[in-house]
Amino acid sequence: MRNISFVFLVFIFISCNNEKTDYVNVAPEKDVVFTSTSLIPDDDFLGDNACKSCHKEQFKEWKGSHHDKAMQIALDSTVLGDFNNVKFTSQGVTSRFYKKENNYYVNTEGPDGKYHDYKIEYSFGITPLQQYIVKFPDGHFQCLRTAWDTEKNKWFDLYPDFKVVHSEWLHWSRGGLNWNNMCADCHSTNVRKNYDLESHSYNTKYALINVSCEACHGPGKDHVEKANFEGINYKVSNDLKMTVGTAPKDLVDQCARCHARREQFSEYYNFEGTFLDHYFPQLIENNLYHPDGQILDEVYVYGSFLQSKMYQNNVTCTNCHNPHSLKLRFEGNKLCAQCHDTNVYDKPSHHFHTENTEGSKCINCHMTGKIYMGNDYRRDHSFRIPRPDLSIKYNTPNACIQCHTDKDNEWAWEHFKTNYGTPKSKHFSELLAPGLTGDPHGFEQLKELSKDTIYPEIARASGIRVMGNYLNEERINDMLRFLNDESPLVRGATIDVLNNVNSGDYANYFLTLLKDKKRSVRIKAFQAIASLNEFQIPEAYKEAYKIVEKEFNAHLAVTADFPRGRAKKALYYLKKGDTQNAIVWYEKSLEIDNNNNMVRTNLANLYYQTGDFKNAEEAFKTIIKQEPSFAQTYYSYALLLAELNRVEEAIKQMHLAIEFMPENTRFYYNLSLLYDKMNNLKMAEEIAAKGLKIDTSNESLLYVLAYIYQKGGNIEKAENLSSRLVELYPNNAQYRTFYNQLKALNK
Repeated sequence: MRNISFVFLVFIFISCNNEKTDYVNVAPEKDVVFTSTSLIPDDDFLGDNACKSCHKEQFKEWKGSHHDKAMQIALDSTVLGDFNNVKFTSQGVTSRFYKKENNYYVNTEGPDGKYHDYKIEYSFGITPLQQYIVKFPDGHFQCLRTAWDTEKNKWFDLYPDFKVVHSEWLHWSRGGLNWNNMCADCHSTNVRKNYDLESHSYNTKYALINVSCEACHGPGKDHVEKANFEGINYKVSNDLKMTVGTAPKDLVDQCARCHARREQFSEYYNFEGTFLDHYFPQLIENNLYHPDGQILDEVYVYGSFLQSKMYQNNVTCTNCHNPHSLKLRFEGNKLCAQCHDTNVYDKPSHHFHTENTEGSKCINCHMTGKIYMGNDYRRDHSFRIPRPDLSIKYNTPNACIQCHTDKDNEWAWEHFKTNYGTPKSKHFSELLAPGLTGDPHGFEQLKELSKDTIYPEIARASGIRVMGNYLNEERINDMLRFLNDESPLVRGATIDVLNNVNSGDYANYFLTLLKDKKRSVRIKAFQAIASLNEFQIPEAYKEAYKIVEKEFNAHLAVTADFPRGRAKKALYYLKKGDTQNAIVWYEKSLEIDNNNNMVRTNLANLYYQTGDFKNAEEAFKTIIKQEPSFAQTYYSYALLLAELNRVEEAIKQMHLAIEFMPENTRFYYNLSLLYDKMNNLKMAEEIAAKGLKIDTSNESLLYVLAYIYQKGGNIEKAENLSSRLVELYPNNAQYRTFYNQLKALNK
């Protein structure tokens, strides 16, 4: 579906028994120290010139860098674009860039679909593109969709192939390109978003406009005072972050806050705790990554770097990048030669290309990339060996045919085997990709991936997340062990999956995680126990419950300007059994993104469940109008119409569902029942038979077709199908009784 700004959460209904394994207290209770959420005063940030006197070389390298120029006031010295009354047209919208009274302006389409003049307040970035920011009412600042290409010196559309209507969330004047919630946290220092839900307004503040020295190293006040007081005896201690003494993985963790696609969990970043105390990263999922973990959508390096052997072996960001200029430490293969023997790897006997050509460069085989935002080429940091065999299986990219564009994956695989043989070890993607591509037998591979700590924790956590597509009661019981995994990413992903099981029986399993060392995991656990009220919380967890409740509410508040944040509050109420408040918060989510049809689908289903058929029907019609090829909506709408006894209309909608998703056997099952309801047994039989051609062992279709045969007097065919049901499902007493009845009739 289009305009998705959060993951669609579907409750999984499980009938629970009393044979669940008790994993609640398997791990020893954690002695957690709850990190502070206190705000750092702006006065504690002294500015870059306070660093310059002692750190001249570092200051010189930083000056003019991407961090230095992350955000600037729009002046003649900072604006690089052509504002000499220049017009640019894309997707039917013409923008005119001009100057007036020494200020910069653009005339372009606004949120009402009409053209307006907007003053440029800030420039954003320097190369390979520069964006521009406009001030809107109520403290909103918006980033223009049209940007300046600083290498080709021309205006261009960041998303030239993507038509966006002025009423959509992704329009430049709305949430998708809002500076306050999408950009500020990483482009300035000590940012407080200060969003007010009631007025949908911002009062965003920061200490310093750009990514200053103190954005990475922390506020300098204590450091400078100690240095001045102790003089030459001063030694750097814990008063600074990201120092030469910072451990490799800790450094990656600290860089991650701005180099990861993530969800925010703390009210603001205050340098206390770790990345997972403030954010939770996007895991490897469809539409964001390829099934093997390669980058697809804009994921900002961290998620791919965690997959790499480099990260596992304590290679860190600054081994390759100068932390102040952000430039590479070496050019070409010399960068990799810091660790890898050139006599082995920088030779045709390894790369099988002519030396000193593009094909001989390490990065072109092991760090393929993509262009984002129109002209910004970014490389995949998972540092992987090309695997044409996986490309054949899962339609994933590989470096070989990205260069040899006249060849195919089969050619690449044959050459790979000739040059290197078959892979000696199993890559995690061989276990993850089947699940991500919908393999019906993928669960066991995902479980193997998630249990084996030899694999990267982000891959293991992603495996857990995908296991949510395969759940049944037995598998849920098997997954509970992951709540005690050493990896907080795995624990968090497990909560996310089990939180969707619509049964209060599992709430107690999350209690120990209220004392988890990571704030994001604690908050996830709090939502998972929403079905418990305060009086049901054991005494040992009451204090933690109250603390995490505040953390949870802060998380909801800081994400309340996102459709996803409001939808999360709806889900919280839904778990508490408060359907009316759930409806209210889904409606609030649509207030800021009226085209978010994942939210509207959830809302339509709640209207349906509560008997509000009028609003449910309107919601389904709106979804169909906006996304006429989304099959699931036709299916849900058909069920509603059947409930209203408008069977002929329901049949029409179910046919449309099958038209757009012909492989979904559930549609055939329900359509067969609808025809049966109309006493059209011929069509009921025909539809069920078509479904069985897709899945010859489908339980529901076998049963409904046997029932239709019996109803139509074709007892022999009914008996044959019921016999097959008994063979496939020998423990189902209902099928055995049905078979015996038919057998008796057929004597």
